[in-house]
Amino acid sequence: MEEFFIYLGLGFDHITDPRGYDHILFVIALCAVFTIRQWRKVLILVTAFTVGHSITLALATLQLIEYDSGLIELLIPITILITAISNFFYRKADNRFTVRETKPLLRYVLALIFGLIHGMGFSNYLRSLLGKETSIVQPLLAFNIGLEIGQLFIVGLILILAFVAIERLRVRKHDWNLVVSGIMAGMALSLIIENEYLANLFG
Repeated sequence: MEEFFIYLGLGFDHITDPRGYDHILFVIALCAVFTIRQWRKVLILVTAFTVGHSITLALATLQLIEYDSGLIELLIPITILITAISNFFYRKADNRFTVRETKPLLRYVLALIFGLIHGMGFSNYLRSLLGKETSIVQPLLAFNIGLEIGQLFIVGLILILAFVAIERLRVRKHDWNLVVSGIMAGMALSLIIENEYLANLFG
């Protein structure tokens, strides 16, 4: 049981580690258009992302799929950029600081697909931790649960900040979305430009 909690803590630390902030940026971009009153939509969206990265995390850790880790490291900031840009197309529906989604199903599908990409990124770290472990099922489960707890922690913080900004400081929901999504898009673009895989591709 001690090993389970060790890997659970490692999963939590990995997704919340500011030094590896690409996954944090994605979660922020994913939730930027929502407020705490829309927690059901957030839950569905986060669940779609969770399903996606759980699948590839398991398959890659069990070595049932192979991929180019350099390419994945490039695709992760691209998912952030696409998600942030898609936020710009959300429209304000009324004066109560709510938004109307354009094709919400598409957003859930993208969250699932992008989750598949992030899961392969998570597996790189997990496989480096496992080493020559004979049984990886329990560490895999614990690590994935740790990721989810960390992910929910980040989502909670973002929704609380959105609540304070919109409901207390009276920042327009549209402005909050544009600022947060713009920052995420700018940081993602910086990661893409600095990516070694891309540099080698065109070098």
